[in-house]
Amino acid sequence: MTTHTNTHTSTPLIASLISRWQGGLLCLLTLGLLAAPIVQAASEGPFERIILRGGIVVNGEGAPPVGPVDIVIEGNTITRVDVVGYPGVPIREQGRPKADENTKEIDISGHYVLPGFIDMHGHIGGSAANIPPEYVYKLWLAHGITTIREPGSFRGVEWTLEEARKAAAHETISPRIIPYAGFGRGSQEPIITGEQAREWIRSVHELGAQGIKFFGATPRVISAAIDEANQLGMGTMMHHAQLNVVRTNVLDSARMGLGTMEHWYGLPEALFTNQVIQNYSPDYNYQNEQDRFGEAGQLWKQAARKGSDRWNEVRDELIALDFTINPTLNIYEASRDAAAQRNAEWHDEYTLPTLWEFFKPSRYAHGSYWFDWTTDHEIAWRENYRLWFEFLNDYKNHGGRVTAGSDSGYIYKIYGFGYIQELELLREAGFNALEVVRAATLSGAEALGLEDEIGSIVPGKRADLFIVKENPLRNLKVLYGTGHYRLNDHNEPERTQGILWTMRDGVLYDAQQLLADVREIVRLAKEEAAE
Repeated sequence: MTTHTNTHTSTPLIASLISRWQGGLLCLLTLGLLAAPIVQAASEGPFERIILRGGIVVNGEGAPPVGPVDIVIEGNTITRVDVVGYPGVPIREQGRPKADENTKEIDISGHYVLPGFIDMHGHIGGSAANIPPEYVYKLWLAHGITTIREPGSFRGVEWTLEEARKAAAHETISPRIIPYAGFGRGSQEPIITGEQAREWIRSVHELGAQGIKFFGATPRVISAAIDEANQLGMGTMMHHAQLNVVRTNVLDSARMGLGTMEHWYGLPEALFTNQVIQNYSPDYNYQNEQDRFGEAGQLWKQAARKGSDRWNEVRDELIALDFTINPTLNIYEASRDAAAQRNAEWHDEYTLPTLWEFFKPSRYAHGSYWFDWTTDHEIAWRENYRLWFEFLNDYKNHGGRVTAGSDSGYIYKIYGFGYIQELELLREAGFNALEVVRAATLSGAEALGLEDEIGSIVPGKRADLFIVKENPLRNLKVLYGTGHYRLNDHNEPERTQGILWTMRDGVLYDAQQLLADVREIVRLAKEEAAE
């Protein structure tokens, strides 16, 4: 890919020079005392007018690839998507959008252009301590993620709202942030009545939160809170935690007006026919992480089977309620193959020491449940996934909305990389490649109520997209920041580059420079940790 102009604010050489005096800054950064970026990654725009010439577009709405196409962007808006020729023959200039002295042009001939991905479960931080937001944001953008729904505001609602404001103003190198508040966070007393729930919802709405994430409460409290949020036009999502799921499973909360379920807790419970409570072992303790995750792997086999009356009833009612399933499949993937996720090829260069320490087995850390993880645990989880996949694919095939979210920062999952793994898992669940893309783009926009603004490459929408040289519909692995490992035509192993450019709101980011910045952050953090 070639560009006609280049006004990047930094290069790898500059980054190398800057790093000599920024080692001390990183020390402060990793301690959470400094928010200054290590390197200002390469970016341009928004432009008065830019034309991306000759690409192959996958528009996110379900249409097959089409190209060559010229995409015209003015400011932050896509204004034209013009088919300009046929594959395998030169493009005739007649009829192509014209450039003037105020137009930037980029030749992306043969490259694939997709809408910016939407991560529907993207924590900025709050898992391991002292994760620099810059590290998270650059990994997201480098993997084509232009919008994230931030669930829970673990660093505080006000902090998250300020990050969302800075992202909207392009004061930071960041995806668009849709900030949700964790229900009850910041309350001075337990919320035990419906009116207390409504008052808390109103208070975070006034602050600017766009939605609420629930973990569970009494049905009276949850119902009142969801109703208030819906009246105020706020989004709602829920992790149906085991401590409350018996009284409020997914079907219960959907009937209350909940918009989205996270993970899969609460869905098998809605499908029970021979019981009402999960078959816990007598020695189970929810505070024991291995108990919690180990026995969760036994849950789907306790639910009704595909095609049964109960399965069909639950599926059809959820679809009728316009309910969204955001499964975050990738975050539990280590349960079925711990060694593979622990030894993923990107950890060496892209995983911060503080995250790596957090991932180790520990009785004090959520999700670090490898106390004595066995073959039988993994076999149970593989069957758990098979049944879970069946429901997701069946739900999608009958018109239900399934989206893509990562929940990275836990269980050996790294920002950006975990999201691409999520797409591969949707493919494994039975989604074809175009269905995977739709789940990652337009379906997420619909769930957020933003389908008129983002989620597909059509005129009138915001210029959120990314460019990759290889065809991701053939192989989703080309989207990883580490590229795809393959044999080339000269019988030599090589890696593809991954995503080359990401655009958010008309601002163009060099994805390869973003990745270089992250590698530098990790390198300096490792040096600091070794001292």
